[in-house]
Amino acid sequence: MVDVVLELTRITKAVSMVSTPQQQVSVIVDEISRCLDIDVCSLYRLDEKKNLVLLATHGLEASRPVIIPNQQGLVGLVVTSRHTINLDNGLTHPDYFHVADIKEERFKSFCGAPLVAHGEVIGVLVVQSRHSRKLSEKQEAFVTTLASHIALIVQQLPPSLNASNAKKKLLGQAASEGIAIGTPVYCAKATLNEVALETCDDIDAEIAQWEALREEVSQALIAEKQMLGNNLSTEITNMFEAYRMLLFDETMSDRIIDGIREGKSLATALKHAISHFAELFQKMEDAYLKARSEDVWHIGNKLYQTYLERDNRQQTIVQHDSENIVLIGETITVSDIAQIPVEHLKAIVCASGSRLSHTSIVANALGIPAVMSVSGLMECKAHDRIVVDGSEGKVLIDPPPTLLIEFEKLIEKQREYNKSLDQYTHREAISTDGVKVELLANSGLLSDISPGLRHGAEGIGLFRTEIPFIVSDTFPTEEEQIEIYANVFRHYQGKPVYMRTLDIGADKQLPYFPITGEENPAMGWRGIRFTLDNVQLLMTQLRAMLRAAGENGDLKIIVPMVGSMVELTRFHQVLDDAVVQLNDEGHHCQKPEVGIMLEVPAAISQLPFWSDYVDFISIGSNDLSQYLLAIDRDNPRVSDQFDHAHPAVLAEIKRSVDTAQKLDLPVCVCGEMASDPASVLLLFGMGVRKLSVSSSKIPKLKALISKVDSQQAEALVEDALKLNCAQLIRERAKVLLDSLD
Repeated sequence: MVDVVLELTRITKAVSMVSTPQQQVSVIVDEISRCLDIDVCSLYRLDEKKNLVLLATHGLEASRPVIIPNQQGLVGLVVTSRHTINLDNGLTHPDYFHVADIKEERFKSFCGAPLVAHGEVIGVLVVQSRHSRKLSEKQEAFVTTLASHIALIVQQLPPSLNASNAKKKLLGQAASEGIAIGTPVYCAKATLNEVALETCDDIDAEIAQWEALREEVSQALIAEKQMLGNNLSTEITNMFEAYRMLLFDETMSDRIIDGIREGKSLATALKHAISHFAELFQKMEDAYLKARSEDVWHIGNKLYQTYLERDNRQQTIVQHDSENIVLIGETITVSDIAQIPVEHLKAIVCASGSRLSHTSIVANALGIPAVMSVSGLMECKAHDRIVVDGSEGKVLIDPPPTLLIEFEKLIEKQREYNKSLDQYTHREAISTDGVKVELLANSGLLSDISPGLRHGAEGIGLFRTEIPFIVSDTFPTEEEQIEIYANVFRHYQGKPVYMRTLDIGADKQLPYFPITGEENPAMGWRGIRFTLDNVQLLMTQLRAMLRAAGENGDLKIIVPMVGSMVELTRFHQVLDDAVVQLNDEGHHCQKPEVGIMLEVPAAISQLPFWSDYVDFISIGSNDLSQYLLAIDRDNPRVSDQFDHAHPAVLAEIKRSVDTAQKLDLPVCVCGEMASDPASVLLLFGMGVRKLSVSSSKIPKLKALISKVDSQQAEALVEDALKLNCAQLIRERAKVLLDSLD
């Protein structure tokens, strides 16, 4: 009996060695025929019309496209029955369907196994032989098992591999809304991933080279910032300052120098240091913090590319002669974008990254579409017309003229809508019946501070304080934290700043204080549980917040992952002690308002017992939804089932808001739910009057709220709570959204 794991490994490796979809499916059927020593192996795929298309075959004579209509025949029976069918003679079966010209009648036995992806049959794996005999039970089990694995490969392929349809649509992650049409310009540069292990002979010279390289890149960032300064908002130019801060971070520099002193070359030491810090962020479940790993790689690659430029081994300028550029690359940095005239850059398509990366942030600020994490970019040719749909996460390559005309109409409509949003930027968000919604900005890096003000934020609704702890080699001192927090209060003078205390644990690990030995870290030593057990860290952070706010800063403190009264009372004791200490030391301060990040479902029923210890609640919609649904939204196997509009999530948020209103506790909603238009209408109808979102979303939400009245939203909630699935709820919300356009 063949080893399924070994054979699957061989097949996967063989598939990885070829590039086109047609070659991949051909390799699959050839390899399966080889390992089973069988006459025929064929792969069928369901197309959009539910016909079965023969993708590839080993053994049949398919000189033309083969299509089995309407799921007929034995192959169709496998689809409709959703289980393996093993016959000694398929030719005599009543469901046999004859396809002319492929000479299938020469093969008697038939074994077909369904290819299933996300619960749906997407195709069929068929093996056949000339002899009239069923496969043995072990052979049938092998085919069934193999089909389950092959489905993961086949689902990535287009339903049809004929020349007219191949390579026309690429999928990725929607990162910046909008549609654009242009020609591809590749941003291909060397990256640190290419660096091999190298040693150095002269340690002092290598360290001196590092210092010179750091200064050279710093000056380059200043020059690039000036190139964009007249065209872009403060939010973009501030990113260059953030990169320079990272560049001169002593923790990173020390790690690079230590690597050189160990005998590594500068390039190798740089790669190891950047990998170390980027990995810290990449391991985190928090999407915002995970995206910061891209920033670390950006500055690392910028250093490496400048290092290569000294020897003329690196092209520094993206070559282009088009006035409608779609910038394409494995990684695209702010520095790369700075090389393209703003008026010529129409869209960005990146093979890596996420919607929270700085590349996406730049695209949002520029008002151009962006799609991240796109595979198959090398299929784009220089002469192609590219359509980038940043709202749907799609990239169309050289679509037909009729389709281009339709996209051009959408682009014009989009241009008119974006222009209309300008009037809302510095208005208050007030509904048609006079109900105000306060819109605040999420933040966590210095470069995130200014965008909120520019887009009309009324304060910071969630300031994540983890990053200074994560990027350091030691716990940051009180003075180091004060410098960071004080800058936030300077920018938002007279406006509320909600600062979340250190949310470390689970996915957010400190390199110098790792938490190990937890089988279920998501429910382990994290958030307030961690800081109360390390009360010296909590005390230092609270003192830094209070001192940074001083007498004029409007500080409000959010406590994460609260699940019990004991945690709340212990936190207040520490905060009270911090206030007393600082006043005794001559730092005049008073106790700020304290709220909880409502993300542990147990907290919902406990709110009435906590009312004397809580001044407000911030609903962390991302974590609360994950805990309620038991779905990891970053797990591709189940992420399609994650939806904030799930009736259970809406019911629990409604219960939380109702309870908070009875207790006279203000409610703010943070996370992705707060910027999803359908969810915003639902939250507004529930009585939520404060939202904290990415700054770029603020004008759009102001426009939305200004077109609806509270009674319409309340009616939507009443209807939604009677529905039993997220899809129906979203369809109902869409009716209201469409009526507001």
